[in-house]
Amino acid sequence: MINGIMRIGIYGGTFAPVHNGHVKAAEEFFRQMELDLLYIIPAAVPPHKQLDANDDPRHRLKMCELAFGDMERVFVSDIEIMRKGPSYTVDTLRALAGEDRRLFLLMGTDMMLTLDRWREPEEIFRLCYPIYMRRENDPIIEGRIVAKNKEYLAKYGKIVRRVPMEFVDVSSTEVRDRVRAGESIEDAVPAAVAHYIKENGLYV
Repeated sequence: MINGIMRIGIYGGTFAPVHNGHVKAAEEFFRQMELDLLYIIPAAVPPHKQLDANDDPRHRLKMCELAFGDMERVFVSDIEIMRKGPSYTVDTLRALAGEDRRLFLLMGTDMMLTLDRWREPEEIFRLCYPIYMRRENDPIIEGRIVAKNKEYLAKYGKIVRRVPMEFVDVSSTEVRDRVRAGESIEDAVPAAVAHYIKENGLYV
């Protein structure tokens, strides 16, 4: 906490399922941004992604609790799952904002490049400091990121800052595909999450 202002991180997503890349991103986000608290917020109905027809957000919430439960000052929140309708980030930011809080919103590269197409992007930039991490090794994207940040600075008076992170080669899609193929996911997700997926017959 600096000058009575609490630094709060917000890391939302589908987490279908949560994997080691998500955990590493949360750890680096917390450390590098010197956060006081970090909220992990699984989306109920993500506006930007299509979930499987049999998706149950309560399973995704529980897996996040298993993955992040041992991390100090990291809290898994059901705020979006409990809210009806699409999980718009701007609504979550409004709910968590306060004069004694500085909000930092973590996202991936794909979300960073399309942030101006989210609901009320000007309000998102007003309420928080957007942060992105790159989990891909594509040098071509760097030019697009620079150009997009110039647009954001001109439109909203802020850029999306980068938190560097060591590349973690895993995705939720890959984890689901490996489960369907009967392959092990022990190297891709926390052990408790792997056990939960098996015990509940998820992604088969």
